[in-house]
Amino acid sequence: MKSKAQPSLLLHKPYGVLSQFTPEVGSRWDCLASLVPIKGVYAAGRLDADSEGLLLLTSDGALQHQLTNPRFGHWRQYRAQVEGAPTEADLEPLRRGIQLKDGPSRPARAQLLDPSVAAGIAERNPPIRHRLSVPTRWLELELTEGRNRQVRRMTAAIGFPTLRLIRWSLDLMDGQPPLNLDGMEPGQWRWVSAAEEKRLKQLGR
Repeated sequence: MKSKAQPSLLLHKPYGVLSQFTPEVGSRWDCLASLVPIKGVYAAGRLDADSEGLLLLTSDGALQHQLTNPRFGHWRQYRAQVEGAPTEADLEPLRRGIQLKDGPSRPARAQLLDPSVAAGIAERNPPIRHRLSVPTRWLELELTEGRNRQVRRMTAAIGFPTLRLIRWSLDLMDGQPPLNLDGMEPGQWRWVSAAEEKRLKQLGR
């Protein structure tokens, strides 16, 4: 087991898993304990059970606060497969900030995902359900806030419901590359490197 000097780890959370270590009574979803056999770490930011992607797990409460409080403005990048064929112009309301039921969203970075990148995204298990007569497209969205099901509500508000959602990266806003899913398969986790841990400790101070 890893020593206490390096408590944080990265997980590629798969579909169908809650962002917590205890199961919910009566829930059909699994929990993190089925994937990560490490005690005393918790998710710094949540993903819905039907979403996938990067989770940072840590025992550092100050770091959790730093990464989850929207006033610190850490960009999170998502890749969203939506129903329909949006254009760049369709995404403009997301860039300006769009009105949601719980108030306007902050301006997001939004663009169509390069088709060559989208082609490299592995199929989900289980596969998404969609109408074969309706095309789908992948978007790349970056947000600094994380309200309940926010990305899904934002794409629905412009007429393109999200079918699949993956959090790809987390920007620590320190001038270095974001933490991301490169090289990680769904369900796989790894300890952060010594260099990554140093960056995280500086944030948690």
